[in-house]
Amino acid sequence: MAHRENYFVGLDVGTSKISAIVGETHGEGGLDVIGIGLAEANGIRRGVIVNLEAAVESIKKAIEEAELTAGIEIDSAHLGLSGSHVKAFNSRGVVAVSSKNREITQEDVRRAIDAAKAVSLPNGREIVHVLPQDFVVDEQDGIGAPIGMIGSRLEVNVHVVTGSESSTQNVISSVNRAGVSVIDTVLEQLAAAESVLTQDEKELGVALVDIGGGITDFAIFERGSLWHTGVVALGGDHFTNDIAVGLRTPIPEAEKIKRRAGCALASLVDEAKTIEVASVGGRQPRVMAQRILADVLQPRAEEIFHQLWDEIRHAGYERSLNSGIVLTGGGGILDGMTEIAEKIFDLPVRRGSPLGVGGLTDHINNPSFATSVGLVMYAQRNQMIEMGHSIGIGAFGRTTGWLRGLFKEFF
Repeated sequence: MAHRENYFVGLDVGTSKISAIVGETHGEGGLDVIGIGLAEANGIRRGVIVNLEAAVESIKKAIEEAELTAGIEIDSAHLGLSGSHVKAFNSRGVVAVSSKNREITQEDVRRAIDAAKAVSLPNGREIVHVLPQDFVVDEQDGIGAPIGMIGSRLEVNVHVVTGSESSTQNVISSVNRAGVSVIDTVLEQLAAAESVLTQDEKELGVALVDIGGGITDFAIFERGSLWHTGVVALGGDHFTNDIAVGLRTPIPEAEKIKRRAGCALASLVDEAKTIEVASVGGRQPRVMAQRILADVLQPRAEEIFHQLWDEIRHAGYERSLNSGIVLTGGGGILDGMTEIAEKIFDLPVRRGSPLGVGGLTDHINNPSFATSVGLVMYAQRNQMIEMGHSIGIGAFGRTTGWLRGLFKEFF
């Protein structure tokens, strides 16, 4: 059985695939990936369970493969949370400093965050994360760690992530039925950021864009904190469907063609190159120019990035992305995606693969593993914080990945 002190398991339940990653701690804070499990996702659409039994079987396959490669029994995991049901907003909490000498204490910070998350939510929604952004002490803003400062009024800005109780519980139930308990649910953008973004990027301003099978999640970081998250209801499966319709080929064949020869920018494809395309109804396969495939894929790629750019501009962060865009997820692997994104955003764009882990790095050096590896890194960081200082994490919701920076004077 995997002991929580030594092993961490990240479970990414996506629309097209399910991945389970096992990480093992070593040395002083080192982390090695020792197990990987992959399975085709069934019964899941846009991050939401639509067939419980099919989803359970898919999760079991991924877990069993991860157990086999890691050589341990998995009984618990950190679960990635995504889907169009996830919504977030920024909030502010204000409290008076309680001590007579006006020195801000840990308890004052807790009260301020409690005030910020005391918002009225629609029925059926729950808070998943409360993520502190910065503090204001007596109108002095931009403060990262206010504890020990002198002031009479403390304000905190936070990013509150909420989800549908039923959608979240259905995913958790699927994992439980697969024989695994869920330690925590973690916003997938937050997990992916843990594994692919550098601290410099977060400080200068960056958009993490995770192109999954059914949806595209994104998150905007600035001044080291998360300021905006959102979802575009388009993803990698839309590319596959476009190929199936445009080239008149079965969907499984369309997926293979996308992976083997797909390019989202037609100008990058040699006009002389050809591909073989399977036909429907038992007809003979056809040979056609690879440029035709790119002509099918490019409009969808442009649509995804145009919608994303509209969302970013609507939220008012188009001038905040000084470090550019980082693409993750299976859809980010498609050739030509970075080039199209650079043209549309007029910003530097790179693919983001997991950083800062050892072990099976050759197998996970891929944007599609950003979330599952990030979940393991997130879990390890939380444990280090809990071991380093008994800070009463529960008062902050699920914010522990950020707390090391916030309370750095304690560690």
